[in-house]
Amino acid sequence: MKIAFQMDPIQSVNINADSSFRLAEEAQARGHELFFYGPDKLAYDEGRILAIGNSFTVQRVQGDHVALGPQEQVDLAEFDVVWLRQDPPFDMHYITSTHLLDRLRGKALVVNDPFWVRNYPEKLLVLDFPDLTPPTMIARDLETIKAFKARYGDVILKPLYGNGGAGVFRLDANDRNLTSLHELFTGFSREPLIVQKFLPDVSAGDKRVILVDGAPVGAINRVPAAGETRSNMHVGGRPEKIGLSERDLEICARIGPLLKEKGQVFVGIDVIGDYLTEINVTSPTGIQELERFDGINVAEMIWQAIEAKL
Repeated sequence: MKIAFQMDPIQSVNINADSSFRLAEEAQARGHELFFYGPDKLAYDEGRILAIGNSFTVQRVQGDHVALGPQEQVDLAEFDVVWLRQDPPFDMHYITSTHLLDRLRGKALVVNDPFWVRNYPEKLLVLDFPDLTPPTMIARDLETIKAFKARYGDVILKPLYGNGGAGVFRLDANDRNLTSLHELFTGFSREPLIVQKFLPDVSAGDKRVILVDGAPVGAINRVPAAGETRSNMHVGGRPEKIGLSERDLEICARIGPLLKEKGQVFVGIDVIGDYLTEINVTSPTGIQELERFDGINVAEMIWQAIEAKL
């Protein structure tokens, strides 16, 4: 098959952690042809969805992990699969790319389905499952947010469309920074904020559960660094081996059918204690760590699910 990856620069990825690299590596092993382009190189041109990029091959040698062919412009309708894999922020640039990729429907299979990526961003899809999540508020008005904080005392405040732990703050009962943080966030963004009741169980880790075509295949635990609230690996969280609990399976049984129905082939959900906090559909990660811990080829499972759809 011909496979295109819309992603951040492949030349700079960490080959031991990046899920897109692992997906490309497995695709290459399965005999597929690979093409890379950045989201800035995507275009609509008189009915065609075009991209400027490079064919490529990969090898597991950091710094010499990708060999790019000559730059060329391609018609993405001529590909079998297009991967939507650039990282958030989930801004209008990101949203526009989902609109353009949507126009490949019936021509190329876009993974994850861009229509539902656009309509199910990670911190909003959880709102469909309020009984699975901690108390949550989405608001921009300061007094509204203050009332929520007064109700629960200890909360997490973060950008609604951020990623990787950036801009995440814990505000406990004694904190006096809410107004200043609100000024900071609203000074450079028109987006609302998301506020959730703080879950003390995060000290034991924030579990990333991987689902393939709606079915859970395993989990890793991400433990915050000393003195940190955030457990994201981007900010020093330590991955650990962990199994799936009965509660994890209960959560996946609730959300999995919806993810499968909406074409969300590769999804990573975040679970703290007994609570679902995010459903990551834009550019989830964690498969390399899961493969190392559990010895299962998650990338192969993802490709098998995709190939079955074609």
